[in-house]
Amino acid sequence: MTSPVVARTRAELATALTATRSRGGRVALVPTMGALHRGHAALVSTARASVAADDAVAVSVFVNPLQFGAGEDLDRYPRTFDSDLAVCAERGADVVFAPLLEEVYPGGDPQVTVEPGPLGSLLEGATRPGHYRGVLTVVAKLFGLVRPDLAVFGQKDYQQLVLIRRMVEDLCMGVDVVGAETVREPSGLALSSRNAYLDPGQLRAAAVLSRALGAGAAAGPDGREAVLGAAHAVLQEQPDVELDYLTLTSPELGDPPSSGDARLLVAARVGTTRLIDNVAVHLGRRGS
Repeated sequence: MTSPVVARTRAELATALTATRSRGGRVALVPTMGALHRGHAALVSTARASVAADDAVAVSVFVNPLQFGAGEDLDRYPRTFDSDLAVCAERGADVVFAPLLEEVYPGGDPQVTVEPGPLGSLLEGATRPGHYRGVLTVVAKLFGLVRPDLAVFGQKDYQQLVLIRRMVEDLCMGVDVVGAETVREPSGLALSSRNAYLDPGQLRAAAVLSRALGAGAAAGPDGREAVLGAAHAVLQEQPDVELDYLTLTSPELGDPPSSGDARLLVAARVGTTRLIDNVAVHLGRRGS
């Protein structure tokens, strides 16, 4: 197991990718904020499997202040670089780009940012104003710095994935955006760095989110109302979980179709920790 090259500056990043670029090889990027868990590890493995053995896989580790709102957990967000580096080495990353704040945002907050459009004010955007402006801006910056051919994101943050794909398409960025399946605990709880804030009882309570999504997906053949009704029924079994939203949409987060593919998304608070999850749903007649 070879340890990845650690690049702290733009110049070091460019040098680390020179050999791959000079022979026309491809670069895969996994953007992260660190505190890597099995879900992130799966993203790195997906990136590694998406390119040739002699192509480069880069993982960025950068806690982006632009996507944190007032009162959110920027200061207490976990930072575990040594263990992050070990995960990257184990899963075959070649480069870890771990820049300081001034390397990404020289001169302070950028004057030009990426506006997410109408979708950025819905769902997570309604609860966290400005969040997706910060997300899209840093992803655009990372795309400009790393110049990847493809980038891998998890489906747990589904709205983020949809917005990044829209940004890439609308701004002609030429990056293939890969959405990797959500990795879960044995209880079904989606892996998240924020799970570290939950005590054992809260972890058990939070597992109701995935059970509710599963019940909703199973009701897909019976139509939209059945999906939401089944999911709500499960959520009501766990009073320690404070629901923010449970919604059924199209795969692009528009109005759900009467039949065909859809997405069921949930957000809730367990104690002071806010969690999100989602699942694909197929709407249609049972037996069809």
